Amino acid sequence: MPLISEKPVVNCHTHIFKGEHVPPYLAKTFVPRWLSFLIYTPLILKLYKICVKNKQEEYTGEAREKKRYWTLLNIWLQHRKILSLCIKLIKIVITVHALFIVFNWLASFVENPSQYFVLKYILKLEGWMKESYLLLTITNPYIKVLLVAIVGLFIKSGRNFIIFIAKKAFKLAGILPGKMTKDLIDRYLLLGRFALYKNQSRIFGALRDQYPPNTKFIVLPMDMEYMDAGNLKPKSTYRHQMQELADIKANGVNKDLILPFVFVEPRRIPNEHDYLVYDKTKFKTGQVELEDCFIKTYIEDYKFNGFKIYPALGYYPFDEALLPLWKYAADRKIPIMTHCIKGTIFYRGRKKADWDKHPIFKEYARNTEPKYDTLLLPESKNKDFSINFTHPLNYLVLLKEELLRIKVSTCSKDIQDLFGYKDLETPMDRDLSRLKVCLAHFGGEDQWEKYLEKDRYHYSNALIKNPNHGIEFLYTDENTKDISWTKLEDCWKKVDWYSIICSMMLQHENVYADISYILHDDGIFDLLRQTINHPVLGRKVLFGTDFYVVRNHKAEKNLLVQTQGNLTDDEFIKIAQLNPDNYLYN
Repeated sequence: MPLISEKPVVNCHTHIFKGEHVPPYLAKTFVPRWLSFLIYTPLILKLYKICVKNKQEEYTGEAREKKRYWTLLNIWLQHRKILSLCIKLIKIVITVHALFIVFNWLASFVENPSQYFVLKYILKLEGWMKESYLLLTITNPYIKVLLVAIVGLFIKSGRNFIIFIAKKAFKLAGILPGKMTKDLIDRYLLLGRFALYKNQSRIFGALRDQYPPNTKFIVLPMDMEYMDAGNLKPKSTYRHQMQELADIKANGVNKDLILPFVFVEPRRIPNEHDYLVYDKTKFKTGQVELEDCFIKTYIEDYKFNGFKIYPALGYYPFDEALLPLWKYAADRKIPIMTHCIKGTIFYRGRKKADWDKHPIFKEYARNTEPKYDTLLLPESKNKDFSINFTHPLNYLVLLKEELLRIKVSTCSKDIQDLFGYKDLETPMDRDLSRLKVCLAHFGGEDQWEKYLEKDRYHYSNALIKNPNHGIEFLYTDENTKDISWTKLEDCWKKVDWYSIICSMMLQHENVYADISYILHDDGIFDLLRQTINHPVLGRKVLFGTDFYVVRNHKAEKNLLVQTQGNLTDDEFIKIAQLNPDNYLYN
């Protein structure tokens, strides 16, 4: 008999921030440093607006009349074969010249292009054509730009041909932009598309209109001012973004449908005296009460529904500045949403020296005594290193008292008093095991595929062999009290994130995961259905789409219809109505 629920559908993961809330130099670390300053976010958004405005003007009476004149001219040319043939030849000549101009521009980004087989022969072809007087030698840069612009604007077939040849040549040479760079380009296009909306309320309206009436949406802001990608304009800061969300929640037709979270940035805490303030006199009793401050205003006065963090921006979720807030959230069962996938938004500055080692975890070190030393983190590129911040095992430091105790031992006396810390050998009086946290994106679709492919690795089979507990992270057997750093090292380096997240969901009552972003991948649904039908995991999976970030893959309506089509009514009710209700409310 199917489940029946009168609760509203809840999309647990959406964004409505504007392009103006994104730092100007988002391309840092993706492209050469000098080029990253040319790829300027506000300029790209402005150009996109101009293009769209010009596109919209096509519907005016004047534009329609011009289009009619061009259509009449085209019909007239069709009946004059010789003139039409001459025009086609001119287009071909211009296109060929533009093709080699564009090719040489792209080749300039490649060190020694003659070492690549395809590029080498294209360069030889260019030389032969010049020697045979089939190709003009053009040195004036303005003429080059003019020819390329003519093809790009007026010769559609030539434009498509140049794009096709360039893609094939540079793909065969193995030097096309990687997946992360393509994702960044898609992100710029998305920002441009939604930059057309004047405020977040209109973006929210565009989202709301694609769902049945009374659908609710968890809206997750972004605070990217500390990612070292440039400064925002004064009217586009984090506080302006948050105030706009507060206005939506307080007024209008959307106030009962929007469930905004407060974005928390630990580096903002010491920099802004009114951002997060506690009554520290109560720490010794284990109580966390907020004094008048920004966070208190939004959680207790404006009634925002939870906290959002994004560790990929350059911090761990167990940062000392966050620990009192997590105690506050755990005691009140306030939900936390955290980014848990490898993505294109991450810290753009230089890697700090203290990031070379994990603050808590250890690894086997043969020449040390004892045989374990700090876990080394060798990744040097920002996009690779960001996974050390987003790794799901970091949340064990919050959820497992034994690991939290190690962290607290390095903290201030106030933090130690808050948790009742005595020494490394004695359990603390208080912990964060009840923390309600959702690991957004469920690790990523690549980790789901990794789980399915690893058919002989014992950690990846733990969910099958021990379906009620999954991976035992800390101990080798029930009789030992010594943490197995080898197990944690193996899980950090080798185990898929699907197995890790599911094991955490099995072991901790208030750990959830949403399927936002990964929903665009049709390949996840077999495993998703199996997960939803698990007696414990099925209560922890949340429906979310990652609007509008996922728009480069599929439209929002498409994701909703696809999800409902691939799941039974009972399964959809679980993840979109029942589970969100348990996650959101205490």
